[in-house]
Amino acid sequence: MEELLVYALLFCEELVTEAEYNELLDEMFLSAPENDDLLYLEGETNIKKAIIYIRTHINYNHFDLEQFGRILMSKLKDVYVKCSDIKYFAERMYSLWENLPGNIQDIEPFWTLSYADDPLSWGDEEQTRNIYEHILNYYKD
Repeated sequence: MEELLVYALLFCEELVTEAEYNELLDEMFLSAPENDDLLYLEGETNIKKAIIYIRTHINYNHFDLEQFGRILMSKLKDVYVKCSDIKYFAERMYSLWENLPGNIQDIEPFWTLSYADDPLSWGDEEQTRNIYEHILNYYKD
């Protein structure tokens, strides 16, 4: 469910499409058709309701934070590479941080999403990019 949460969060930030979310959901369901959560989500046609379901049905006591972080940073790196407007990217990252589950907002590398854009306020795009590139490579082996 960690990967599905990543896609749900990125969909909320308009960084993945509904089609990409549905493609992942379909893959997950086909590999685990007995999973009741995936079965419910397959039948839910309202993506906003599906996202609420995902957020409220994840067992955060058994949440694989490293897997979540690796998937999230990998997806964000793809977005970052394709995004020519650092201010747009920064706005999305702060909003993403606000929408992360509360129990992980203050954990690195997620916490850095809350302030990585600060140097932009004094025109230092290079420092902002360095911060983002550091967190995007946080899980690099």
